Amino acid sequence: MNGINQYKIVLRPDEVQEFVNEASRYDFDIDIAYNSYVVDAKSILGVYGLDLTRVLTVTCHGYDKKFENYLRKFAMAC
Repeated sequence: MNGINQYKIVLRPDEVQEFVNEASRYDFDIDIAYNSYVVDAKSILGVYGLDLTRVLTVTCHGYDKKFENYLRKFAMAC
């Protein structure tokens, strides 16, 4: 399965380092956004620059089952 996959997550400030480290393991692009602010999910400064009190959208430009499972711990119930 390839293509673009999106996930809604909530990320606390104390989880940012772990999230960025995990995202950095994958060779496809991963963006994280709130409204019109989109940053590279592999950039710790970029992620810290987002409003972490809001629901964020993670966009993966590729697919890996392990990363999808990892994101579930941050998932928002929709």
